[in-house]
Amino acid sequence: MQTDASLNIDHPKLNIPRDKPILLFDGVCNLCNGFVQFVILRDPKAKFRFTALQSEVGQELLQEARMPTKDLSTVVLWENGKFYTHSDVPLRVAKGLGGWWSLLVIFRIIPKFVRDSIYNWIAKNRYRWFGKQESCMIPTPELKSRFL
Repeated sequence: MQTDASLNIDHPKLNIPRDKPILLFDGVCNLCNGFVQFVILRDPKAKFRFTALQSEVGQELLQEARMPTKDLSTVVLWENGKFYTHSDVPLRVAKGLGGWWSLLVIFRIIPKFVRDSIYNWIAKNRYRWFGKQESCMIPTPELKSRFL
């Protein structure tokens, strides 16, 4: 899903910085937290920012995207005024990381309905396969500036 939400720096409820892509993730999902850690380790220029779907910022962005605020079945990427979900997110993140990671965009040749079906199957089973935490991840002091 891609929505055409407009860039709104003066957000009505929260002051959400929009100068970098924002990755929204399920804060209690071990797989999602692993994905965030993966991105952090491969993003030395700190291009991406992060927020849990369950956080106030995450909930506000979901409302802006006109997405259900209780549905945590996909990571969401806000980038350049648009929202991306499902299999588009890891492909756009890989492209944003640059280097060899950007070669993963070749998977865009797979039809979106096929990519999203695989994504949804993994998302549906992620807690069973990878587990979940009692609460959202708390970033280290060094990483705190990258989390909203």
